[in-house]
Amino acid sequence: MKSRPDHILDATGLYCPEPVMLLHNAIRDMAAGETVQVLATDPSTARDIPKFCSFLGHELLEQEQFDDQFRYLLRKQEADT
Repeated sequence: MKSRPDHILDATGLYCPEPVMLLHNAIRDMAAGETVQVLATDPSTARDIPKFCSFLGHELLEQEQFDDQFRYLLRKQEADT
């Protein structure tokens, strides 16, 4: 990851749908514009997290895989004006 996140969500060892459910809870508690780094080992997150961002309007800043670990950096959508 090139950017330093505001929050880190460690979902390693968890399987679908838990990583996305935890991410949904984490995003809900964040301020608009803050970032969260998600660490996961479930390969389905490579599909689920980008879809989560697309569906809810959050920005997927980075997505990386190192061996069996997946890392994502997301920015929470700005609040509606």
